[in-house]
Amino acid sequence: MFFRLVEQMVKREGVTEQLKTENQMEWVRKMNNIRSRAKEIINNEIIYL
Repeated sequence: MFFRLVEQMVKREGVTEQLKTENQMEWVRKMNNIRSRAKEIINNEIIYL
C-alpha cells in the first residue's frame, strides 16, 4: 500500500528521473516529502482507526 501510494503521488506531482539527474537535491526533497505524507496517510487510516 505504501509503495502504491508513493508511486501515485510521484506521478501526480511530476517527480521524474529527469529531475533526479538535473537537480538531485530538489528530487530528494520532493521524495522525502512524498514518503512522509504517505506514511502519515497509512498511519491515520490503518493504525490509528
